[in-house]
Formats: sequence, C-alpha cells, structure tokens
Amino acid sequence: MLNVVVFDADETLLDLRPAVTGGLVGVLEEMRRLTPAAAGVSLADLESDWGAVFGALSAAPVAEIRRAALARSLARAGLTDHLDELAALFFARRFALTRPFADALPALAALRPGYALGYATNGNSRAERCGLAGEFAFELYAHDGGLLKKPAPEFYAAVVEAAGVPAEQIAYVGDSLAHDVVGPQRAGLRGIWLNRAGLPCPPEVRPDAELSTLAELPALLRQLQTASTG
Repeated sequence: MLNVVVFDADETLLDLRPAVTGGLVGVLEEMRRLTPAAAGVSLADLESDWGAVFGALSAAPVAEIRRAALARSLARAGLTDHLDELAALFFARRFALTRPFADALPALAALRPGYALGYATNGNSRAERCGLAGEFAFELYAHDGGLLKKPAPEFYAAVVEAAGVPAEQIAYVGDSLAHDVVGPQRAGLRGIWLNRAGLPCPPEVRPDAELSTLAELPALLRQLQTASTG
C-alpha cells in the first residue's frame, strides 16, 4: 500500500535550467559593466565553469559549488574581488526565475487527497522560493543538519523517518535514475522515473514505473496499488 509520494526538486517539479541561464546572463552583464576584460567572456564559458568544478566538489552543498564555478568565471576577467556581490546577484535572479513545470502543481493537487506528499532534494531549491510553498507535508534538503546527498543511504533513511511510514509505502519520483530510482529502491522505496526527454533506460535499471509527464502520475500510482494488492 502506497501512502506517501516524495518528489525530487530540480528537473522534476522545477524547470531549473532557464532560471540558471537567467542567473548567469545577469552575472555576465554585470561583469561586462565592471570591466572591458569581460567582453571576451561568453555565456558558454560561464556554463562550462560549473562542469569544471562539479566533479571535485560533487559532495558539497550546491551553493558552495556554484560559488566555486562563479569564482572561476570571474577570474577570466580579473573580477574575483566581486565574488560576493555577483554570487548574490546570481542567486537572486536564479530564485526569482525558478518556476514549477506546468504539470507539477496540477499533479500535486490531484495526489493530495490520497497521499501525503514530500519534497526531498540534493539542491538548494527551497520550496517557498520556487512557487511550491505549502505543498508538502515535509521537506528535506541535503546538508541541512549534516544530511548527506543522494544517493547516500542516510538520505533515504531520513525520507522514511520524515514520512513516518515503512519504506515500502513510499514512492519516490524524480528525473535521475541513480538518485531517484536505484537509490530509493536499495532503501526499500519504490523508484519512479520521470523521463521527460524520452531517454532509453539501461537494461540493468528497472524503475517501478516510468512516466513522461507528471500528469500521468495519479493513474500510474493507482496501477501500482492494484498490482501490489493483487
């Protein structure tokens, strides 16, 4: 019996990429205002700097990784002394532009009468800053209180504790096979893959269910309930 549905945040409920791009555009505009040396810096450079630092810092808080990426970007134009102000600019723009996908709020509304809803993310997309205030019975953020990031088993144990029901009564929904399917399944939860892009699923991974839009989720959960009860 499924009683709780827990959602990943970025690229599951939240359309993050346009917001990040908007934040970086704001930073680049300010860099070019501050110095002519930034004329040769491109948006592609700023985007690539995230990838350049992410590998070494993947276990760190997302805000820390973003600051490191911005520091690398600012160094391209000799602007490292402006890190604090341009990081503040980035985060203000990023949160102002972050919006739920069009299918997110209707799906949450459809599910709420039958399920407790949770929100659990590796990122820093605070629900109340991203158009999702008041939508969830509980929220979990990696690094709050020392919580390790997905796919650490401790993250899913915290989900189970917050949900207040056995792991087998929880469905976890997200866009990452490693973080939102395989990790939850190893912890005893159901792992549901939100595959918006229609990507092939590797044969070694077997999601409990797959969907291309959150609009399909209520019916899919009913099917899982029926299958589990015979």
